[in-house]
Amino acid sequence: MSEFANRRVMMVDTQVRPSDVTKFPIIDAMLSVAREVYVPSDRREAAYVGENLEIAPNRVMLEARTLAKLLDALDIQPGEMVLDLGCGLGYSAAVIARLADTVVAVEEDDTLAAEAGKLLADEAVDNALVVAGPLAAGAVKHAPYDVITVQGGVEHVPDALLAQLRDGGRIGAVFMDGPLGTARIGFKSEGGVSWRPVFNATAPVLPGFAKPRGFTL
Repeated sequence: MSEFANRRVMMVDTQVRPSDVTKFPIIDAMLSVAREVYVPSDRREAAYVGENLEIAPNRVMLEARTLAKLLDALDIQPGEMVLDLGCGLGYSAAVIARLADTVVAVEEDDTLAAEAGKLLADEAVDNALVVAGPLAAGAVKHAPYDVITVQGGVEHVPDALLAQLRDGGRIGAVFMDGPLGTARIGFKSEGGVSWRPVFNATAPVLPGFAKPRGFTL
């Protein structure tokens, strides 16, 4: 077993399983996807540390625990279509692609988007499509989605994005309030989304997901 494969097992055994993530498809996906492939080449040695990993200015790959617990709460099914917002270099899309039927991954940093598409193709992830564009706009062309995942922090979620979620669908995001954050799952029913907190987590707020700031004199 390679050094990185050993680290992958250790990541699952020390970061994922102790966080009460026990669903086999998630464990299997995180053991199977080479996390070190989807980070900048100079950060590979840090790919398996138990914290958010910076991949671009103010952009991170979520720590394994946060991603695993979010996926556990969303309970993605094999026939579902997932919108993955802020996919970075493609790691989250590669993991989700092993759980879902199709993943539409949106990345607004053109450099990251191009590299994510290349890496996913190189790794033979053929059921994930990378779309370059504003994260908060989603990908209307392929809507509606059964599940939406947000790979970073939010202060609010635009209605235009929630409109792309199928009735009966779920959305997961880390809501930030200053330095503190809570991962929440939203359930869409009769056109409205009701949110419930699931665990504490933190991540930089993604572009387009900050609360509009009011003007003050």
